[in-house]
Amino acid sequence: MAHGHMKASAGLTVGDTPLIPRAALFGNPVKAGAQLSPDGQWLSWMAPVNGVMNVWVAPASKPADAKAITDSKDRPIPTHFWSGNGEQVLFVKDNAGDENFRLYGVNVRTGEQKDYTPFDKVRVRMLGGSSKRLDEVLVGINNRDPRWHDAYLLNLKTGELKLVMKGDGIGAFSVDDDLQVRMASRPNAAGGVDYFEVKDNVVAEKPLLSTNLEDSSTGPIGYTTDGKTLYWMDSRDRDTTAVFAQDTRTGARTLIAQDPRADLGATLRHPVTGVVQAYAVDYLTNEWKFIDKNLKADFDWLQKQLGKGEVYVASRTRADDKWIVGIDPVSSVAATYLYDRKTKKLSPLYVARPELQGAPLVPMLTAEIKARDGLTLPSYLTLPKGADTNGDGKADKPVPMVLFVHGGPWARDSYGYNGYHQWLANRGYAVLSVNFRASTGFGKKFLSAGNMQWGLAMHNDLLDAVDWAVQQGVTTKDKVAIMGGSYGGYAALAGVTFTPTTFACAVDIVGPSNLETLLSTIPPYWEAGRKQIYSRMGDPTTEEGKAILRAASPLYKADQIVRPLLIGQGANDPRVKQAESDQIVGAMQAKKIPVTYVLYPDEGHGFAKPNNRIGFNAITEAFLGQCLGGRVEPLGETVRQSTAQIPTGAEHVPGLADAMKK
Repeated sequence: MAHGHMKASAGLTVGDTPLIPRAALFGNPVKAGAQLSPDGQWLSWMAPVNGVMNVWVAPASKPADAKAITDSKDRPIPTHFWSGNGEQVLFVKDNAGDENFRLYGVNVRTGEQKDYTPFDKVRVRMLGGSSKRLDEVLVGINNRDPRWHDAYLLNLKTGELKLVMKGDGIGAFSVDDDLQVRMASRPNAAGGVDYFEVKDNVVAEKPLLSTNLEDSSTGPIGYTTDGKTLYWMDSRDRDTTAVFAQDTRTGARTLIAQDPRADLGATLRHPVTGVVQAYAVDYLTNEWKFIDKNLKADFDWLQKQLGKGEVYVASRTRADDKWIVGIDPVSSVAATYLYDRKTKKLSPLYVARPELQGAPLVPMLTAEIKARDGLTLPSYLTLPKGADTNGDGKADKPVPMVLFVHGGPWARDSYGYNGYHQWLANRGYAVLSVNFRASTGFGKKFLSAGNMQWGLAMHNDLLDAVDWAVQQGVTTKDKVAIMGGSYGGYAALAGVTFTPTTFACAVDIVGPSNLETLLSTIPPYWEAGRKQIYSRMGDPTTEEGKAILRAASPLYKADQIVRPLLIGQGANDPRVKQAESDQIVGAMQAKKIPVTYVLYPDEGHGFAKPNNRIGFNAITEAFLGQCLGGRVEPLGETVRQSTAQIPTGAEHVPGLADAMKK
C-alpha cells in the first residue's frame, strides 16, 4: 500500500492526529533518573554528552550549575547511585552489550575516576551499602569461578578489595547495614532455595528456611538498620507473596501486608531505620498502602499538587528532609521535582522529554481477559485517537492491532506511560499487552501454570487475548501483528510457526528460536537458577526434557512460515545469542522463505544506543505499515545513522534497501 494513501484506504480518523516523531519517543531524554546524595548536598541525574547518556552532578541548592562527571563515548551508562559518604558517584558499565558489568566510581569534587573491578569477563554485583561504614560497600565478583560470586569488601577511597566469603554454590548473599553477611541462599533439588544463616562468614549447616519450585518467589527483602528485623516476601501456605517481619533473634514472624490479587514485595523503607513505611499492591494498577501516617500525609499532599497519576519517590536524603518526586500521568508528560518536606515546597527540576509536551498521547486501559481454561489474564490496551471517540474505554470501530508481548517470561507488563504503546497507537494501531501465564506478580498458581508450557498454554493465552480483542470490536482477525523482545520475540516466532495464519506479520526482537541451544548457552553466572529454569521449561539433560524443548522450538517449524517476519538481534547478546536468530534465518533461507534480518554489531540483549533503537523502530514501522496499513514516518537517515547490518531481506521492507545505501 502506498504511503500517501493510508488514510483513505485504512479509514483511520487517526489521520488528523500529528505524527509523534520516533526520536521524541525513543531518543535520549534531556535528563533522567535524578537522585540526591545521602547528605542532601548534591543532585545527580543522567543526561547526554555528545549524544551518549552520562552522569551529571550539581549542588542541590544550584541545579543550574550541573556538570558532567563521566565521559562515556560509546555506550550509555545504564544507571548510577551514590556512595554512603556522598563523595562518590558509582556506576556500572559493560562492553558493547556483553553484560560483563564493571563498577566505577567518580569523586564528585576532584572528578577522579576509579575502575573498582578491572577484570575481563566478570560481572559485578552490588551486595550492600551502609549508613555507618560510609566509605565501604560489599560487592560480588565472579573472577575466581564464573558461576559463583565471591563477597568482597570494597574501600571506595583506596579501591582496596578484601575477600570476605567465597561464594561456591551460593546464589545470593543477604547483607545488613554493618556490611556483615547474615544469610546465604543455595539452589536445592526441589527447584527452590535453601536459606542459611551466616555467622562470622561461616554458613550454618542446616537451612533456616527452604522453598520448593512452587514457592520460588519467596525471599528476603532486607534488614532494618539495627539488624534486628529481617523482612521477607513469602508465598508458603498462600498463593500470593505476603510481606513478613521476622525477629532475627527469636525467629518470630509478623504479617505486615498481603493481597490475594498480587505478589507483594515492593516497599518504601525509612532511609535511616530501614523500617517498612509503605508497600505497593500492583495488580492492574499500582497502589501504595501506607503504614506510616506521616508518609501518607506527604503523598496525599503531593497527589493534590501534582494531579492525576501515580506519585513516586525516586530518592530520599538520610535526614529524610528532601525527596526527588515525580508522577506518571500516562498520557501526558511528567516533570521531576525536588520536594522539601519541612517547607512543603516543590521545585521543578526537569521534564525528561519536553518534545512530548502537547503531543497527542493517549490513555492506557486495563482489562481482565479470560483464558480458555478460566484463568484471568491482567492486560493493558491502548487505542489510537479516533478509535474511542466517546472516551468510554471501548472501541467504537475495529482498527489494526499489535499484540505486544513482554520478555522474561518471568516478568510482567504494568500500567503506566509506555513509549511503545504510544508510538504504535499514534501510527493507527490498537496495542494489547497480556500478562500470560508464567508472568510474575500474580501469585504462584499463575506463575506455575506456565511450567513446560512454552508454545502451548502460554501461547494459547495470547491467542485467547486476540480472540477477546476481536469480540470486543477492537480489531479484526486478519489485521493483528505480533511483536516483542526476548520471550516476546520467541512468542512472535511461535506465532508465525505454530499458528502460521493467525497473525498478519511478526516482529521478533532478540528472541530465541531453539530452546535447546538457548539453554546450552546461558551465562555461567546463571548457575544458581539453572535447576529452576529447567523445571519451568524442560530439562535438556533428559530425553523427556529435550523432547519438550524441541517441540516448543519455532526453529523446527520454520518451513510453516507464510507471513512476513522481521528479526532484530544484537551480536553480543549474552542471553539470547546471535545463533538463535541465525538458525531460524538459515532454516528459512534453505526453504526460500522471505525474512528480513537486522543485526547490530555493537548491541546485546536489546538496543541500548538511541540511534539503533530509533533505527530498528523505523524499520519496524515501515514493515508494519506494509502489513497492517498504519501510518509511517519516513525512514529518512535513521538506518544510516545506526550500526544496522542487514544480512538478508532488505528488499521486503518498503524503502529499506535505499535507506541502507551510504
